[in-house]
Amino acid sequence: MARVLLVVGTAGVLAYPWLVPNYYLVYAGVLTIMYASMATSWNILGGFTGYVSLGHSAFFGLGAYGTGLLVTRAGVPWVVALLVSGLLVTVAAAVIGVAAVRVRGASFVIVSIALVSVMNLLVQGWRSLTGGATGLQVPSPFPELSRGQTHLVFFYIFLALLAAVLGTWWFVSRSRFGGGLRAIREDEDKAEMLGVPTAAFKVAAFALSALFVALAGGLYSVWFGSLDPIFVFSIVSGAYMVLMSLLGGVRHLFGPLLGALIITPAGEYFLIALGETQIHLTATGVLLVLVVLFMPEGIVPRVAGRPEGASIREDSAEQRLQEVKG
Repeated sequence: MARVLLVVGTAGVLAYPWLVPNYYLVYAGVLTIMYASMATSWNILGGFTGYVSLGHSAFFGLGAYGTGLLVTRAGVPWVVALLVSGLLVTVAAAVIGVAAVRVRGASFVIVSIALVSVMNLLVQGWRSLTGGATGLQVPSPFPELSRGQTHLVFFYIFLALLAAVLGTWWFVSRSRFGGGLRAIREDEDKAEMLGVPTAAFKVAAFALSALFVALAGGLYSVWFGSLDPIFVFSIVSGAYMVLMSLLGGVRHLFGPLLGALIITPAGEYFLIALGETQIHLTATGVLLVLVVLFMPEGIVPRVAGRPEGASIREDSAEQRLQEVKG
């Protein structure tokens, strides 16, 4: 039944742009898939290790500006710019991660928030390069297409990114590396005492998670075309990743995807209904608190249980360590 649902769901997603009546709904679909990719990327760190980062939008912004600057300032083809930017952000994340993962709990959350604030100030202050508070305009890679047709193309490009992220999460969940990350989540001190290289594993998860978020940011820059530092380096975007993952279920492959399918359309609806107000942001904060208090395991465990093929098993640290050691 699970495989049938997967095939039907995949077919429905592929056909979606051709079934909706207008290009705005295609745009909403692109936005949803983008957030699903980012939430699943965040879950490589948060779901496996239990480290909660509210600052992953820093990597989204760096990927967006890195790609945009390579295209506009250096004339690099957008695909090359996207890959180079993603690689550079990954290296930067690994360097930052060496310091960031030394702290735990609330301290790690504060460090991640500070990272977003620093990147935002840096981009706004470096006006000669980034355009400052006015942002950066990135030309479309498909100038011969209308705006609506561009949405259609990027729907499938972002869908390919989502498939890559889901495949990576699935592979990590079945690897010794994933077993080590789960050991960290269950009991980090015991895992370290028994020989798991916890610092190296956490840095690797941090960098891998940042890679896909940066790629999403790079694709956003060439798709949307206008970069606003307030948006791309927004703590709210980081909170969305956490909320989507928690709502769907951080221990499940499709948990963040389900969360994105709920949160993104709801956010677009409230934005249209309420206009440019802060009410929808308040609603996001309230929902995050409610999910943490009353549904910490997310929707997927309540609906489908914990199927072995699509979840992170809740075993003990000893079992995780046995898996790592083979």
